[in-house]
Amino acid sequence: MTACAACGASEARDLWRVHDYPVVACSGCGLARTELPPGFDPASIYTASYFDGGQADAYMDYQASEATLRAEFARTLAVLRRYGKESGSLIEVGCAYGYFLDTARERFSVCGVEVSDAAREACRARGLDVERELSAELGKRHGPFDAAVLLDVIEHLASPGEMLGELRRMMRTGGRLLLTTGDFGSLYARLAGRRWRLMTPPQHLWFFTRATMQTLLHQRGFRLIGFEHPWKLVPLSLMAFQGLRLAGRRAPDWVRQLPGGIPINLFDAMRVIAEAV
Repeated sequence: MTACAACGASEARDLWRVHDYPVVACSGCGLARTELPPGFDPASIYTASYFDGGQADAYMDYQASEATLRAEFARTLAVLRRYGKESGSLIEVGCAYGYFLDTARERFSVCGVEVSDAAREACRARGLDVERELSAELGKRHGPFDAAVLLDVIEHLASPGEMLGELRRMMRTGGRLLLTTGDFGSLYARLAGRRWRLMTPPQHLWFFTRATMQTLLHQRGFRLIGFEHPWKLVPLSLMAFQGLRLAGRRAPDWVRQLPGGIPINLFDAMRVIAEAV
């Protein structure tokens, strides 16, 4: 039984099974999580096919959506600046192909962490310092960090509390943490239940509410200073790919060629800004 990332409790109540994986809720704080079978390595999911249409709960063609993703990441950088970080050293955990880091290095000294070999090598080819794991060596080269970013990543981590704790040790007091993830306490999530669009084990391992996120951050040395349900510029190819998945159909190959994106807000995803204290 996996211990709760927020409060550490091991007792949990069953919610449902999704894709043959049990999803449970912590008896202590209510944080929902996926129970994985012994020996399952979540990192094994993130091959090149994760970004290129080979997995149902992933991306249709991440690299083909580069222009739309960069536009969205420019908006994300503007949020970080709005919360007081204009420059300094920045780390992104789960940086994929490095498009946010490219945007951020106009103002910050940047580095990243990415488990996907293909994505990591693409980052390095453009001169980005990206490692497979968050290491002391990476922290020494670039830290202490003024900002840390996790965009739709924390729900994928086997041990999100440990990751946040390690980040806090590498950050300056007063540094900013910006992360996005699904909001399991949202109206859409509560109504949809096991059919919620972000209920996708084994890719998604944790399902946070505002309260459970705040508990996790507090225990790892952060203070919540901003919370919102943001509009997001979503690639049309991704919208079509995931929409067809929810309808039980596989996307045809031409979907990856759909250009551009549109702003979407189902108010079931949270953006959190926290201060290292």
